[in-house]
Amino acid sequence: MEDFTVTIVGGGPSGLAISACLKQNSISHVILEKEDCNASLWRKNAYDRLNLHLAKEFCYLPFMPHSSSCQTFLTKAQFLQYLDRYAAHFNINPRCCRTVESAAYDGIKNKWRVEAKNTKEDKLELYESKFLVIATGENNEPNIPDNIPGLKSFEGEMVHTRHYKSGGKYKSKQVLVVGSGNTGMEIAYDLCNYGANTSILIRSPEITGRSPVLDVGTIKKIREGAIKVIPSNISRIKNKKVVFGNGLEKEFDEIVFATGYKSMANNWLKDYNYALNDNGFPKNAFPNHWKGENGLYCAGLSRRGLFGVRADAEAITEDINQVHKKHNTNDFPLS
Repeated sequence: MEDFTVTIVGGGPSGLAISACLKQNSISHVILEKEDCNASLWRKNAYDRLNLHLAKEFCYLPFMPHSSSCQTFLTKAQFLQYLDRYAAHFNINPRCCRTVESAAYDGIKNKWRVEAKNTKEDKLELYESKFLVIATGENNEPNIPDNIPGLKSFEGEMVHTRHYKSGGKYKSKQVLVVGSGNTGMEIAYDLCNYGANTSILIRSPEITGRSPVLDVGTIKKIREGAIKVIPSNISRIKNKKVVFGNGLEKEFDEIVFATGYKSMANNWLKDYNYALNDNGFPKNAFPNHWKGENGLYCAGLSRRGLFGVRADAEAITEDINQVHKKHNTNDFPLS
């Protein structure tokens, strides 16, 4: 059993940002990360041509803005270099290969008890802390619709964007991209550039959604006819044939699902209702989304990208620091 003031679950940008803020306030904490590195989604599960979809002014973590010489929209490689510099500068060392199996609030001790599997050494570890921060992020597990009739009968390859790297292997193939957010639009462009016969499912002919799309050249490809737009949902799939709600039928070799992610925190967080709803997202509306009850917080779940990550980290740390000052420091071990 190890005791810290704060346990952070997740070693992505949210976890790193929280850690840096806590270090500035000399508050002891530990980061538990299930993969073998920090920012694993960026390192392992992001496509090659990915650029940040927000300008650099909105994409930095606390205490370390990007330099004026950086390009406006950072590439995947540039952002990873930034995260590595950030972790090194603040001496942030997540405990990797730790899969949290359960976390529950102990009302007698007024502490959170976290059980994590050390997958490298195949043993269970126990952590206790006054505060628990959910920093697993919005992009936790791939979300592939499971309500499409015949989905499992599809004879081609189906891949979520989490596992998509580049369009190189799709040359001359019929590829359907499902989802028209930034990721779907960028992957459709990438596929087209590699010579794939690309179609993208867009329910609205204006290519609009809840958030603005950063066009990397996809619109021009659509206007030229190089990328085909299908303005309808999928009705059913049979073998390689995809039938759409507007009556169109077409065969595809590949389907790329740019259908986002889902939070999986509810699977291991036994008392998730202190901060989350049944879908694993904050139950409190913005701007109070980050704070739960009994010392439970959530970071990076505001659907505001890296700008929201920074704001959450600062707000959570300030709240923890205020509580920290009100109690005997013996109850809160310093780092």
